[in-house]
This record gives sequence, structure tokens and C-alpha cells, in this order.
Amino acid sequence: MILNKRMNFVVKPAFIFMALAFANNLSQAQNIVKEFHPDSLSHEIFLDFEKNFSYKKTMSKDFETQILIALSYFPELKAVKIKFRIKNKITPLSTRPSFVGMFRFTKNRTYIITISKKSISFLDTILLCNLNYNAQIGVLGHELSHVSDFNSKGFGSMCRVVIGHLSKKYVDSFEFITDRACIDHGLGYQLLAWSINVRENLKSTSWIGAANMPPDSISERYMNSGTIERILLMHTMYQSQ
Repeated sequence: MILNKRMNFVVKPAFIFMALAFANNLSQAQNIVKEFHPDSLSHEIFLDFEKNFSYKKTMSKDFETQILIALSYFPELKAVKIKFRIKNKITPLSTRPSFVGMFRFTKNRTYIITISKKSISFLDTILLCNLNYNAQIGVLGHELSHVSDFNSKGFGSMCRVVIGHLSKKYVDSFEFITDRACIDHGLGYQLLAWSINVRENLKSTSWIGAANMPPDSISERYMNSGTIERILLMHTMYQSQ
């Protein structure tokens, strides 16, 4: 689309405002943005993000901008080593510390976020590559919320997380709380986009994970869109929106 001069005049200050806001808030959660698009970042802001948020990060070029935007909402992870890898996996996305990292102090850990490029046919529609841009940032925010949580836990606490995953009730609570952490970091609208996108693509009213495939369930392991909307409505961070 060709933009006229008046529209360019409006857009450029917006980019400048974003750049200043990002520069001034590297130590805290970012400003609330309702919707990100592939062209949301100018080249200058992208370079600024790359400089500030790519330290100790191994990223796929396919999703580099989305990852950097999500990382900008997690300043506590700035010096944390994270590897984003792409593999064929049933689960669309997953996060874990490296095996050796489990036994290390948090400052020396490496976390691995696996992005699946091919799953079973039922789940192919919700792979990261098949989600809309805003939803991609939302689910990446969910995974980074896991990293932030894991990085606050010592070896004993991480062992309890592993053991806890043997319980459905524990996993339900674990993922639900992780969604809340994503909202609290400022990516609530992106998480909402992910919640809606996943359920539309699966033609299902709920999504309780790749390991639990019934299309509908009363369990709300990952927040339904209505739940996210209610939280955003009451959350002080989102009041100005």
C-alpha cells in the first residue's frame, strides 16, 4: 500500500515515540501495544532491539523480530542464555532448561525454547508459522514467562516442577499461572490474540495442550479468551487502553 505524505507524517512520530519508550524502559515492562504487525518496527528500532535484547540469545531468522519484541517485555532475561531452536515436534512450542542447566546456578543456565515446524495434522494449524503475527508474539511471551519463572528457581524447586508435571491438576495450574505472568509483563493483548487464533484454527472452544487432545474440556489449562478479557479489564496496567 502506498502511503500519502500526511499518513507518513503520522506514522513516523509513532515510531519515534516507540523508540524513546523502549529506550527509557529497558529495566521495566514495556508500554502496552494492542496489536503488532510485521511492519510495526522501523529498521532503526529493529537494530535497537537487536542491540539490547539479543545478548546470549540464539534465534531463528524466521521469527527474529517477533522474538525480539517478546524479549523486550522481559528485561529480567536480558543476560539469560536462551536458545530458540526449530525442530519437528508434536508440541507446537515448549520450554525447558538444558539438562546440565538443571544442576547449575541460575546465572549459568541455558534455556531451550523449541519451535515445532511440523507436527501431527491436527496440530499443524497452530504451529507458530501458521499463527497471525500478534498471536506469535503472545505465545512467545508465554514461553518466556516459563523462562522467567524457571530462572527464579533453584535445583530443588525445579525438581518439584518436573515431579509436578505428573499431575494433571498441577499442570493446569502451572500453565494458567504462566498465562497470567505473560499478561503481567504487558503482553496481554498478544496472549488474547493467541488464545483466539488457536481456538479458531482448531475449531475448538478450549485448548489444553498437545498431550491432552480432546477438542473440548471444562479444564482451563491455558486461559480462554473470555478469561483474558476479564483480567485485562481489571488490570491496572491496561486501564489506559
